[in-house]
Amino acid sequence: MLLGSGELGKEVLIALQRLGVETIAVDRYADAPGQQVAHHARTITMSDAAALKALIEAEKPDIVVPEIEAIATHMLQELEDAGVVRVIPTARAARLTMDREGIRRLAAETLGVPTSPYKFCDSLAELQAAIDGEHGKAIGYPCIVKPVMSSSGKGQSKIDGPADVQEAWDHAMAGGRVSHGRVIVEGFIDFDYEITLLTVRARGADAESGVIETTFCEPIGHVQVSGDYVESWQPHPMAPAALLKAQQIAEAVTSDLGGQGLFGVELFVKGDEVWFSEVSPRPHDTGMVTMATQWQNEFELHARAILGMPVDTTLKSAGASAVIYGGVDATGIVFDGVANALQVPGSDIRLFGKPESFVKRRMGVALVHAADVATARLLAKEAASRVKPRKAA
Repeated sequence: MLLGSGELGKEVLIALQRLGVETIAVDRYADAPGQQVAHHARTITMSDAAALKALIEAEKPDIVVPEIEAIATHMLQELEDAGVVRVIPTARAARLTMDREGIRRLAAETLGVPTSPYKFCDSLAELQAAIDGEHGKAIGYPCIVKPVMSSSGKGQSKIDGPADVQEAWDHAMAGGRVSHGRVIVEGFIDFDYEITLLTVRARGADAESGVIETTFCEPIGHVQVSGDYVESWQPHPMAPAALLKAQQIAEAVTSDLGGQGLFGVELFVKGDEVWFSEVSPRPHDTGMVTMATQWQNEFELHARAILGMPVDTTLKSAGASAVIYGGVDATGIVFDGVANALQVPGSDIRLFGKPESFVKRRMGVALVHAADVATARLLAKEAASRVKPRKAA
């Protein structure tokens, strides 16, 4: 059972089905992308603990795979503790990573990995005090404000000065996945670049031993606008010392979270210095590029790890992805220019099948493999630009 069935969940469902798994796609709205391909589709409010418990007890899945943050994770914890279901990677991991506070405190305060300076705030006044340093060291300007529970950049703002604080608070309150009234404010790191390091916890070559090994995909570079990814590429070049630190941080965090599966670990890099940013215990949106670059893409890796099968993180080719936005607010759209986009050398297109379009909703992605990253990035953006969504007649 997948809890959350958007474009990433859809690909996980397909990967699981190819390995003979019966699938149930759950989402908050009907006809979500994953529900269109799963064996069974269910629509509930997944943050409603009673509704979630009732569904799991009725369907009796062997495995529950959270694919979004807006889930009643405390109920998953109760059901896992009672032996009712196995949660991927673990219910604890789902609970900690849903809440930016939980994962940040684990990384910085328990594991001691480098992070940006941060504070948690429950009001506009507390946010201003944290920035100004009224109750300790000042976060200062510029800084980043995010809801403690959100994804894909929702509710995130950069604050450059006092005039931006109120707007950032209001934006965070509107953008949280679950109404919480709490934000994290982070000091701005002057990094050279940021990466996603896809980290896989899976059984090793000797699957019968049951020993879990950690392996890594080649680093993925990406561009984000307002916290939302717009393009990604693989491999991103890194100094050996920085790559080693990134892998050490990713392994420390994911080993503590435990379980089996693929994790998307986001990191900031400057020279040989690396800072932990966030982790998702599931495939990552920037990792869609692996559909063009790896022998086993991130969704196949996740499926194999979940099922206790061996994995192969080998890179096949350099490549890039670029987002295709809806461009219009409409229920029901058509896509012009797809054939033209597919004339771009090495290109492929994924249209997600979301039933409703928004101007800035991610409706598809262009993928390109090429001899080098620079070429792939140019071609991916070109292919994406040729797809023209419009309201259905």
